[in-house]
Amino acid sequence: MSSPLKESKDDSSDSARHMREDNEYVRLVVAHEAAPAEIIVSQSEMRSKNLMWWFKALGICALTLLLTLFFAKWGVPFVFKKVLIPILRWEATAFGRPTLAIVLVVSLALFPVFLIPSGPSMWLAGMIFGYGLGFVIIMVGTTIGMVLPYLIGLMFRERLHQWLKRWPRQAAVLRLAAEGSWFHQFRVVAIFRVSPFPYTIFNYAIVVTSMRFWPYLFGSIAGMIPEAFIYIYSGRLIRTFADVQYGHQRLTTVEIVYNVISLIIAIVTTVAFTVYAKRALRELQNAEANEDEEVQVKKQTRLEMKNVVQHEDNHRRLGSSHALP
Repeated sequence: MSSPLKESKDDSSDSARHMREDNEYVRLVVAHEAAPAEIIVSQSEMRSKNLMWWFKALGICALTLLLTLFFAKWGVPFVFKKVLIPILRWEATAFGRPTLAIVLVVSLALFPVFLIPSGPSMWLAGMIFGYGLGFVIIMVGTTIGMVLPYLIGLMFRERLHQWLKRWPRQAAVLRLAAEGSWFHQFRVVAIFRVSPFPYTIFNYAIVVTSMRFWPYLFGSIAGMIPEAFIYIYSGRLIRTFADVQYGHQRLTTVEIVYNVISLIIAIVTTVAFTVYAKRALRELQNAEANEDEEVQVKKQTRLEMKNVVQHEDNHRRLGSSHALP
């Protein structure tokens, strides 16, 4: 005959088991039934997000097309008639070529000091002086314009260092240029000049690193050579278009083919240099990140080894203290 206490214990255990089974059943069934609903909701959200992305992309493309057509219809003629043609006539009558060359060199040297883009001066050098003398003017002016900010930045090195702390990511990229050997610094500076990185800021900010002057100078000159030729070519092309459109000149078939092929080569070269520079900078950043990870791993390993050694020393001391009578 079983006791009431034992029966109550059996009843309680059975009820607890049934409750667990019921809870498990409810959990499995609810989870099983809720999973398809969650999948449907997530799929609908993904579809709506993709739809919104396509709408935004189409809107941006339509806006860009409208702005391009507007600029081609009214902007280009305005720039040519009100800006470019008067400048060309002014330089032909107001200055002699030697004086104009000096003016362009001075502008290319001083504009980077005040963080002013020097592209218009390069275009003018290409339009007026062509590939030979125009290239010399651009390289002399931009070289002075890269040295002056560097020397001025040395006098305000501490302030620039504090200013760069606001942008740690950009500062980390700048530190890449100052690491390694002479050739490494030369190569990275040349890549910075070719890449879309704003070189007017680079001229000042590079002084906070351990960059040496001669790799900076020669790397800057090497990196500016492709940009100089692209500006000269685009300036010559703009002048040719202005002469044809507003100077009532005609191009032969050979000249048209030459200009089209040259334009394609210039675009491909610009894109190739930009892609190469971005890829090279990305590789340098990845290399620096890997080095930082290795340093962190080494530090962590040393810390763990130190903790193990301390633990073993403490264990020995405890063992020796227990062994004493």
